[in-house]
Amino acid sequence: MNIVTLLPFIVLIGAMFLMTRSAKKKQQAAAQMRNEMQPGTGIRTIGGMYATVKEVHDDAVLLEVAPGVHAFYAKNSVGAVLDDDEYNRIVHGTSEDLKSDNPVVPDDASSLTETDEPAAGASDDSPIDLGKKDADSAPEADDAEPKKTDGESDTK
Repeated sequence: MNIVTLLPFIVLIGAMFLMTRSAKKKQQAAAQMRNEMQPGTGIRTIGGMYATVKEVHDDAVLLEVAPGVHAFYAKNSVGAVLDDDEYNRIVHGTSEDLKSDNPVVPDDASSLTETDEPAAGASDDSPIDLGKKDADSAPEADDAEPKKTDGESDTK
């Protein structure tokens, strides 16, 4: 056998070795992160739920998911251990780095489109009709073709 014929197999085996090595490093880092959890730490589960660690056992953790609500989870379900600042920012919406100098962006665009004076004849109290208009109320032009009924067609 020639070395040129074996080269693709050697490259493939090398790539597989490198991929499994990096995956193993990620698994070890995640296991170390889970083992370093302590009570009072904020975490995010792999399902996206944020909670506080109450107790740490060998293969499981007791989480407080809401005040007074506790749940027992497997350690493998912990996706990330968060630092206190990040946990408080996400869960409680608090952040020390918010300044009052920054402009406040509204949640909706209504404040961006409002004007100081209302348009003539516009009233905020009247409902807007978005439904179809009746055929009787729509003005018809004299040169408009009559509407087709079922069974009629334009073919000649």
